[in-house]
Amino acid sequence: MWDSAEIQWTEVRNVGDVRMGKQLSPTARDAPGQFPYLRVANVHLGRIDYADVNTMGFTSAEREAYGLKPGDILLNEGQSLELVGRSAIYDGMEGKFCFQNTLIRFRPGVDVLPAYAQLVFERWLATGVFAAIAKKTTSIAHLGGDRFGALLFPLIPVAAQRRIVEVIESSTALERGIEATIAKLRSVRQGVLVELASLSLAGQSAEGHGTSAESFSSLGNVLERIEVGVASAGPEAAPAPGEWGVIRLGAVTSGRFDSAQVKKLPTSVKPRRQLEITSGDLLMVRVNGSASLVGSAVVVDKPSPRLLLSDLVMRLVPKFGVLDLNFLGAVLSAPFVRRQVVARFRGTSGQFQIPQSELKSVTIPLPDLPKQREAVATLKAFDEQVSRESGELSKLRRLRQGLVDDLLSGRLTDPVGGRILR
Repeated sequence: MWDSAEIQWTEVRNVGDVRMGKQLSPTARDAPGQFPYLRVANVHLGRIDYADVNTMGFTSAEREAYGLKPGDILLNEGQSLELVGRSAIYDGMEGKFCFQNTLIRFRPGVDVLPAYAQLVFERWLATGVFAAIAKKTTSIAHLGGDRFGALLFPLIPVAAQRRIVEVIESSTALERGIEATIAKLRSVRQGVLVELASLSLAGQSAEGHGTSAESFSSLGNVLERIEVGVASAGPEAAPAPGEWGVIRLGAVTSGRFDSAQVKKLPTSVKPRRQLEITSGDLLMVRVNGSASLVGSAVVVDKPSPRLLLSDLVMRLVPKFGVLDLNFLGAVLSAPFVRRQVVARFRGTSGQFQIPQSELKSVTIPLPDLPKQREAVATLKAFDEQVSRESGELSKLRRLRQGLVDDLLSGRLTDPVGGRILR
């Protein structure tokens, strides 16, 4: 596509304008000339979210200096170490937004296509280049305009940049097609759960069929018991072979049970065999600092041996012959059930929990067992198709990343140290 001899290594600041945004100060909050600005919360990988935008005072000169133009690239200046340098191309109207000093603006010069520069920056994020130069504090990492501007940029002819961008965009279009298919499958799957509630409501309103009592039920009426695990506070080290372990929250919150998310059982805690996790257990997050994670539920498929339930997690044990375990796991994620769970949260912004007594009052649709199993089979078919599509998407992303590496690096020089990448 192009000869590596055509590469000119030059500092980022030589191929475009590097500028830090305006600092938000108490004076700027109330100053005249309030104007919308973008901040780190608006910049995601490859896209900018314009829905939640704040304002502060900008003079006419500052609006000229900090105003954004289509093709500008915004990079997160202050962020967690793995996300510092995350970037996206500004695609809004010229002069509609300014930007804060939590972002760095790179405005490409005439010799650099914005899409090509974005590919370079995405690769630097993925390969840890930004993390390597970031200045780290206790809670955040800072990229720094000067450090970013000093990175060595692989400048190649514009025609070659354009060809690279076209190849990568073709691959990206395939990814978006698969993403759209996955989103549609998940939407239809949610529709199945909503339909269950609708059928149950219809059953409640039906007269003379004796179905109303069976259409809905509180969890307290269909659960045999709720169990809470052992104390998990302690060292984060993984257990040695043969030692007892206790699950981390990541085992439950990743969508599928992940038995690798485990740490060594604290020496002060005695193992309790009755709390060992077994295949078919239904686990739910009981307490967490993130409200979005409390109430997350998963059915265990293949647990590791000698693995105990954490005190941050509950095990829900349904009554025999009343409730299909996989059906319950599915309906707990349905929006109309999730809203009930969230409404019963207790705690503060730093620690949320769902008390057992409150959980028992949550109402779920309860068709008869054959209908439950029929619903589970339908949901499983959707899940399997999503899994296949997700696998194809992962393969495509790996191929795309390899293609980016081949096109942008091959044997290119490390932008930090100047060494040859092999």
